Amino acid sequence: MRKHNSLPKRRRLRLSRRLGPILNLMVWRRGLDITQSVAYGTGARRTLDIYRPSDAKGLPVVVFFYGGAWRSGSKKIYRFVAGALARRGIVAMVPDYRLYPEVRYPGFIEDGASAVRWAKDNAARFGGDPDKLFLMGHSAGAYIAAMLAFDSRWLSAVGLAPVGDIAGLIGISGPYDFLPLPDGTLKAIFGENDPATQPISYVSAGAPTSLLVTGRRDGIVDPGNTARLAARLRAVGDAVTVHSYSRVGHLGIIGAFASALRFLAPIVDDVTAFVARTGQVEAPS
Repeated sequence: MRKHNSLPKRRRLRLSRRLGPILNLMVWRRGLDITQSVAYGTGARRTLDIYRPSDAKGLPVVVFFYGGAWRSGSKKIYRFVAGALARRGIVAMVPDYRLYPEVRYPGFIEDGASAVRWAKDNAARFGGDPDKLFLMGHSAGAYIAAMLAFDSRWLSAVGLAPVGDIAGLIGISGPYDFLPLPDGTLKAIFGENDPATQPISYVSAGAPTSLLVTGRRDGIVDPGNTARLAARLRAVGDAVTVHSYSRVGHLGIIGAFASALRFLAPIVDDVTAFVARTGQVEAPS
C-alpha cells in the first residue's frame, strides 16, 4: 500500500487561500464573541484568535491547527471552522504558528505546544473549561495535533502532559505515517526519512481518545494514513473513532464546516458529538 500521495502543490494551496475568505463570508457573528491576535509567544506568527458564544461559561475548548504543508496558512482563513464550533457550544482557539523556511521540524510543534499551554492557562477567562481541552487539526495541522497528543516531550516542555491535560484528539485528513518523504521541500523541513518525525511512531497505551476523519476522495494526503494510525491505536488498546466520508476530498472535508457545504459530510455533527461524549457535556441541538 502506498504510504502517501503527493502533498499539497502550490495550485492547491492557492485554492485553499481563495476558498477560506468566501466561506468566511457565511459566518454569522451575532451571538459570538471574537477576540483576535492574542499573543501566546513572541513574534507575529505566535498569536491566536478565540471564538466563543457570548454567554460562554465552562464550555469545552478546541485548539484548531490549520494545514498548509507546514509552509503556508493563516488563522484568518479559518473563521468558518471556528465559528461553526462556537455555534455548537465550544470555545475555539485558532493559532498561527511558524512555517518553513522560518523554521523546520520541530519548530511548528514547539509553537503548537506553546499555544496549548496558553489555552490551558487562559481557557476560563474566555468561558472555557481547561479540563475539557481538545486538540484538532487538518492536514499539516492534524500532524501537529497528533504529535502533541502522542509524543509527550512537546507538552512536557511547557509543563503539560497528553494524559491528564488533553481530553481528546481530532485529526482531519492528517499525515501521520508518510515516509518516505516524496519531495525535496519535505526533506528540507523534516530531514531524512526518520521515523522519529512520524506521529504513528509514538502511539502507546493510554493516549488521549481520538476521532480520526478522512475523505475517500483525498488525493493529497492518502486516507491510508488515517487507517494505519487507527489500527495502531486499536492494537495497543487506545480508544479511537474513525469516519471516512465518501463525497469529499482534502479541501472538501474542511470546507464542510461551512454552513452552505455541510451536505458534503457530517463533520460538524461528528466533531460536536465526539467533544460532547468525551468531555461529558450535553451536545447542543
